[in-house]
Amino acid sequence: MTESASAVGRPPVTGEGEDAGTGARQAGRLPLLDVLRGAAILGTLMTNVWIFTSPGAEWGILSGTADRASGFSLPVVAEGTFRFLADGKFLAMLTILFGVGLAIQFGSAAKRGQPWPGRYRWRALFLFAEGTLHFVLVFAWDVLMGYAVTALLVAWLLTRSDRFRRVVMWGAAGLHLAGMSLLTLALVAAGSDGDASDGVDSGVDSDVVALYADGGYLEQVTFRLQHAAVLRIEPVLSFALLVFLFLLGVRLFRAGAFSADERGRRIRARMLGWGLGVGLPLNAAAALGGPDFFLFGRYVAAPVMAVGYIGLIGVLSDRVRKTGLLTLGLTSVGRTALTCYVAQNVLCVVVSYGFGLGLAARLEGSGPWWVMGLWAAVCLTLMAGSVLWLRRFSHGPLEAVQRWALRR
Repeated sequence: MTESASAVGRPPVTGEGEDAGTGARQAGRLPLLDVLRGAAILGTLMTNVWIFTSPGAEWGILSGTADRASGFSLPVVAEGTFRFLADGKFLAMLTILFGVGLAIQFGSAAKRGQPWPGRYRWRALFLFAEGTLHFVLVFAWDVLMGYAVTALLVAWLLTRSDRFRRVVMWGAAGLHLAGMSLLTLALVAAGSDGDASDGVDSGVDSDVVALYADGGYLEQVTFRLQHAAVLRIEPVLSFALLVFLFLLGVRLFRAGAFSADERGRRIRARMLGWGLGVGLPLNAAAALGGPDFFLFGRYVAAPVMAVGYIGLIGVLSDRVRKTGLLTLGLTSVGRTALTCYVAQNVLCVVVSYGFGLGLAARLEGSGPWWVMGLWAAVCLTLMAGSVLWLRRFSHGPLEAVQRWALRR
């Protein structure tokens, strides 16, 4: 589900590792990374906004109530396109960028002569604590906890040989692909067996719908704690994918994929061609396959397309000569990514749930336009807010708290 940014932070330098490439040797910041992080943060909300606004909210997605509408009309096509472009793609993109940030921090520690993982263990543990609070207090489908655990493993892998990392990387990819294929086959088989059954209600329980439509805040917190084992299933299910994407981010960074030179532009162009050329047909096939192919689409096809998204944004950024409002907004969100990730979820909770404005229940059945409008409004709020904040401060609020806590 959505995405963090804490460890994709902004180290003083972009260092180099034991096998650092062009990108790792480059001194100073890589502006493209901030733009990519900003796009990934706001892009994950394109998926999560449907969770907040569907009956049963965080629990409803497990029962299929967050599935897109059926039929053929302008609202249905608009919603379907919106979901198709977002689901899983920006989450995978954010995960790759998290691996990039880890490679940057490893290189910075190496350049300073500091031990590794060293203090990074505390950063990862702090991120896990942040994710736990975010899960309990705000949003059940938090990604920070999964990122923290994966980061600890990959941080250790960065001290191993490049050959060993390649074995782990592609082994994790193979394990994940096999697991998703088996689960998809099981869903298809179960769907075939269930076609002839009658009277089966796959909707979310009415008590859960009422909880998010009319229940109090503490009741929802209690509900998340009571069902934590189920609501925390995504990072467990996708752990091998997280490891693969982290290591992919490390390899892309060390190959120079985010640098401003000709080598970086060539790599981004190839990422665009292969990512969209392969990813679009795969995602289209998964979408046409129906709900039984949800896991394959989100956790197999979507990451391929995410590589294309990185290439596309990179190619477009290469052609932009001046920093416009969109680039400025995305860059500012990228620099305050952890704050914006949490803030977008808080805003949607307050707008959608019963203890806040309760618009999810009030506008249920009114079509997808208000949901897409909510996404756009939150994005504009975060971009404007982060731009104004960074005019006075060098770090976002949560980033500053993290830095203060880690210094102590």
